[in-house]
Amino acid sequence: MRVGLIGTGAISYKHAQAYRNIGYQVTVCTDVNEEAGRKFADQWGATFVKTYEEVCRHPEVDYVDLCTFPDFRLQPLEICAREGKHIQVQKPIATNLETARKMVETADKAGIVLGVVSQHRFDDSSIFVSKAIKDGRLGKILEADAYVKWWRSAAYYSRPIKGSWEVEGGGALINQAVHQVDVLLWLIGPVKEVFGLWQLGAVHKIQSEDVICANFRYANGATGVLQASTAMWPGYSERIEIHGSKGTAILTADKLTAWDVENDEGEPAPVDTDTMSGAADPMAIPLTPFERQFRDFGDAIRNKRKPLVSGEDGYRALEFVVSVYKSCREGQKVVIG
Repeated sequence: MRVGLIGTGAISYKHAQAYRNIGYQVTVCTDVNEEAGRKFADQWGATFVKTYEEVCRHPEVDYVDLCTFPDFRLQPLEICAREGKHIQVQKPIATNLETARKMVETADKAGIVLGVVSQHRFDDSSIFVSKAIKDGRLGKILEADAYVKWWRSAAYYSRPIKGSWEVEGGGALINQAVHQVDVLLWLIGPVKEVFGLWQLGAVHKIQSEDVICANFRYANGATGVLQASTAMWPGYSERIEIHGSKGTAILTADKLTAWDVENDEGEPAPVDTDTMSGAADPMAIPLTPFERQFRDFGDAIRNKRKPLVSGEDGYRALEFVVSVYKSCREGQKVVIG
């Protein structure tokens, strides 16, 4: 697979390394900061071009990998749709549901594959728990929670666009905890109602939330709690806790750290405490899940199917986020759907 990268910030280097590991080639790249873009191109053997339009139209690109801020999504996707190029976007899918819905509809109409990077679905722990839930090993799911109590420095938020509503769509929930939102929706199913409370700029000088919590109910009747922050010094590994009528599974960062299930039978649980987390360092994350997601995306293109994390999945995760934000603003429960 030949990949064209738009945006050469920190996460693009993780993507490029994962592509190299699986035999994909980054052929073309661009960035609004030409010096940064050319540096990236030199390091990874790509051709630097000056505009995103050139990446989307380039004959040596099978799909576009969009590693920009989430306010810039629809413009390159519309060009990809016209050119018949597939596109994968960094999370979140967009900053608002209107743009996200148009992205999904445009990709579907053009017959191109649209994916959203949410690599934690590809952790060994997530894969194991997904199968275990489907096999009924946890019984009836009663509660499924996520805790993302991270730390980000003042330097991280030094640019005015960081944590802004217009460019990033919000703070800790949409930019950090959206990964755990996606995993919960994948493992447990859709959420029907939410109630949220937040603190705007509690520690950092940002427009949006650096502390937020929500209670919610899934469509299957289970309840949940989500806490997300970038103000919890020194930062703690993210955690998902799933409680069923037969027992409990806890995922900490990329590992299954607890599997306490009564009279359990079946495949042994891969319990491990050697975790990697972006709790304090955004780049302290493993490459293997990225490699697996990128392989899945390439396979989806070859076989003309939806990737495991599709545009629709990205839309549903954003819908949860937007609903929590609405509840925080209005001070009342929000029903989804």
